[in-house]
Amino acid sequence: MNQELALEVLLDGNSVFLTGPAGTGKTYVLTQFIKLARSSGLHVAVTATTGLAASHLGGTTIHSWSGIGIGDSIYTGFVDHMSKTRREIIEKTDVLVIDEISMLHDYRLDMIDTVCRLVKAKPDVPFGGIQVVMSGDFFQLPPINRGESRQGGFVVNSQAWEELDPVICYLNQQFRQDDEDLRSILESMRGADLRRGHVEKLLARSEVESPDEDITELYTVNIDVDKVNERKLAQLEGDEYSYMQTETGAKNYVESLQRSILAPSVLKLKQGALVMAIRNSVEKKYVNGSLGIVKDFDYATNFPVVEFRSGKTVTMSPETWELRDGDKKRASISQVPLRLAWAITVHKSQGMTLDAAKMDLSKSFVEGMGYVALSRVRNLENLYLTGINRMALQISSEALRIDEVLRKKSARDKTKFEGEFANRKSKISEIIETAKETPRTWQDKLEKMREQHPNAYKSWSSGDDEDLKMMFRNGSTVGDLSKHFGRHEGSILKRLQKHFGEDTIVL
Repeated sequence: MNQELALEVLLDGNSVFLTGPAGTGKTYVLTQFIKLARSSGLHVAVTATTGLAASHLGGTTIHSWSGIGIGDSIYTGFVDHMSKTRREIIEKTDVLVIDEISMLHDYRLDMIDTVCRLVKAKPDVPFGGIQVVMSGDFFQLPPINRGESRQGGFVVNSQAWEELDPVICYLNQQFRQDDEDLRSILESMRGADLRRGHVEKLLARSEVESPDEDITELYTVNIDVDKVNERKLAQLEGDEYSYMQTETGAKNYVESLQRSILAPSVLKLKQGALVMAIRNSVEKKYVNGSLGIVKDFDYATNFPVVEFRSGKTVTMSPETWELRDGDKKRASISQVPLRLAWAITVHKSQGMTLDAAKMDLSKSFVEGMGYVALSRVRNLENLYLTGINRMALQISSEALRIDEVLRKKSARDKTKFEGEFANRKSKISEIIETAKETPRTWQDKLEKMREQHPNAYKSWSSGDDEDLKMMFRNGSTVGDLSKHFGRHEGSILKRLQKHFGEDTIVL
């Protein structure tokens, strides 16, 4: 299926699974759909299975949005204990987007389905009638099963998937890889038909040295990532600055929160260090995943001053992550929202496009890991391989079986919708034309906004800020605060996130 037809299917209101090989433009289609759906007046919740993937779309994690957090089941009275703000967000949602769905356990999709049905008060309708748009690729990394935690598999095995019966939009046109050799290798891996010639071309890249010292390096395990980053940091001259995280809460909750965030417990930096932002800036100066260089350290606070590749220079001060169970705060961690970025794990690279990369796949330990890593780059010429094992070339047999089913259903859905859409006006055109017919200047929009929210886009006074924090601590909801301060709920939410941390409301 091509991107245009997939977009028409989405705008027609269908619940969809958007899939296809890495580089076929799944994220592009999603961003276009989100933009057009919102312009038509729909409330679109944008989520992903990881914070990094969510940041690419300007959203949050699905665990956070749904309120399930790190839980493995929905207990009796779950929704009754959910915050009013969380319920209101779900109630208003018309469309739910979940990106990188391959990493979500089947039982968690069932949990999200249950929450939506209960909050929407539509227990007999999948997801309470919300249009669900899932995106991902089952050839990439699967859900992680840890120790004594509840075990699970791909979401296609869930009851929610079966009842939703999403339309399959299988994209097949390649936009990332501009190299026929690399494209052939990746397609052969997806078909479990990797030949000797493919392997030889890969191994040939292990004999080529990278000309760039600051090239991104990918590893399969955290210990190797840490070693590279520590070695690179040690090579820099100048003073080393250390930032210890501060934490609150019981040890088990703090450890759980630590596993779910990218912040190191001790952050060590020097001038010249390559770093990555690990949170979205409330002021939109950077996003989770932005790369930059430490240029200096603030004279008064010693906080790092980072020049991001966007050109913006920011003094990075500590942010706070919180683990909440309903209205109860279980744990918090405060740390400067940076980590060293000369090396990252393959897991965290999923969804990225890299101009060039050095990879060590010799410790690949799960099927799909090599495929994810190799598909991050555009061509073989910018791939530098320092190691590889057999597992790196393996693809899940279950993913192969699922893929065959998805391809067949996508072909049927393609034929069906091409027929249905043949004699009607394009939804894309309709939405764009409607937008053109209602031109409004910014001043017009602002005046309209201030009819309902008198203080929209006005500066916050220090007094109002203190009142906001006090009222929030005393239990006022976002809705209450919106009415009191004469500002949109989204503005209140962002201000609270600035004061209390980005995840204060949404976890």
